[in-house]
Amino acid sequence: MAIVINMPRLSDTMEEGTVAAWLKKVGDKIEEGDILAEIETDKATMEFESFNEGTLLHIGVQEGETTKVDELLAIIGEEGEDITSLLSGGGNAPAEAKEEAAPAQDEASSEQPASEAELPEGVIVVTMPRLSDTMEEGTVATWLKKIGDTVEEGDILAEIETDKATMEFESFQAGTLLHVGLQEGESAKVDDLLAIIGPAGTDVSGVAGNFKAGSSSAKAEEAPKKEAPKVEAPKKEVAVAASSATTKPQKAPQTASGGRIFASPLAKKIAEEKGINLAQVQGSGENGRIIKFDIENFVPAQSGAAVGKFVPTGQEDFDEVANSQMRKAIAKSLTKSKFSAPHYYLAVEFDMDNAIAFRKQFNSIPDTKISFNDMVVKACALALKQHPQVNSQWFDDKMRLNNHVHIGVAVAVPDGLVVPVVRFANEQSLPQIGAEVKELAGKARNKKLTPDEMSGSTFTVSNLGMFGIDYFTSIINQPNSAILSVGAIVQKPVVKEGQIVVGNTMKLTLACDHRTVDGATGAQFLQTLKGYIENPVTMLV
Repeated sequence: MAIVINMPRLSDTMEEGTVAAWLKKVGDKIEEGDILAEIETDKATMEFESFNEGTLLHIGVQEGETTKVDELLAIIGEEGEDITSLLSGGGNAPAEAKEEAAPAQDEASSEQPASEAELPEGVIVVTMPRLSDTMEEGTVATWLKKIGDTVEEGDILAEIETDKATMEFESFQAGTLLHVGLQEGESAKVDDLLAIIGPAGTDVSGVAGNFKAGSSSAKAEEAPKKEAPKVEAPKKEVAVAASSATTKPQKAPQTASGGRIFASPLAKKIAEEKGINLAQVQGSGENGRIIKFDIENFVPAQSGAAVGKFVPTGQEDFDEVANSQMRKAIAKSLTKSKFSAPHYYLAVEFDMDNAIAFRKQFNSIPDTKISFNDMVVKACALALKQHPQVNSQWFDDKMRLNNHVHIGVAVAVPDGLVVPVVRFANEQSLPQIGAEVKELAGKARNKKLTPDEMSGSTFTVSNLGMFGIDYFTSIINQPNSAILSVGAIVQKPVVKEGQIVVGNTMKLTLACDHRTVDGATGAQFLQTLKGYIENPVTMLV
């Protein structure tokens, strides 16, 4: 008997998912445990495993398309089995899906401000997509098509920025770009008008007018309600974002009328790292857009050496970069923390001679390698068990003293900062902590962290020592009550037993929320931490 597979809820905050890639196609045999597809949320891309076996009879969401949790994703059953009743909402489709069919139409209406009957024939309304469960608005980073251009299915219309990433917005419809609702750099809320595609010469001024004054949701209430749609009903008028780049080898001028260079975010990043001037690169992507291939294969043009008197040609110049959605989110979160939690700072300097010797001996064990950061994480975990006040969280009506220790480790990524969490760090050995931190950091840089791997921290460690920073302060990662800033190990003269000798020291700064951690409490925590760091063998007892 056929089984309906719905879009899974991959985290407690997930409301919808995007199919990044199908690893099976219709007609393939499915075994229990096979990976059906890769599902994207705003936090990570996760493999979706089948818990059933049979033949893949139907795919309800194509690659790059997005659907809400619990809506039809696929159908598995016996080869040749009739699934007509399931596609029309009958059969063994979950009762929840049937009950929610009508509300689903209301949601579709909110994406389409006018019913199909009110739209000119062949006209397609493209709205700002919800690219993550937390996304409220998007910014048009770059338009790759202009009004009057012919749009083919699969063409990239624009690059859309959210607080998590910049993604290429792919058209799944063909026609002429008749109207652009947002200019480059402008933002709009999810479901507001982005563009209109249709037959060349069609008057769409009335369609565009229906979206004025942010009325995308208001129009939904005015639109006549239809009977519940079939589970597989396609969303004809809503374009869906896709993160994959087009491979069409079209060439055209690579700058807009204002001189702006069209390049993918990855191409820009690689060009910056290699010191390549994008203005000198010929793009091979659509409309002359510069892609990764162009940067990796770029050969600078040779020019003769300047002859004669040197004439300065420099001029004052600057670039203005619009704030990305991720930067906006970081600013909002840190501003809230800084101005809602009364921060104060306790700075200490630890003798690291024993820690250096300990690490050297520990790493002499075959297949074992720990870092100083791993030692700090372990020491903090043990110290927090003795000082639960520092391992606490503040709420308006209560204070929560956590008995478990989950330590967040700040990791810098190109788009900002993420904090994966080492759970029950006090119960883990140094090698276990080292392996987990390395794995989480790798996932962070590849944008593969799951929501669960970034939530639940009770304390945070931020280490800039590897960048040569010997002292700094951090803003508390709420709802934690404290964050430890770790500097570099510095060799310098120190006094030991009345003698000036060469020593190794490390500066640490504890930022505390004064609502939960008093000065004396923070100082006592640092004393306990000092005992573990300066005598690391005690961490093994």
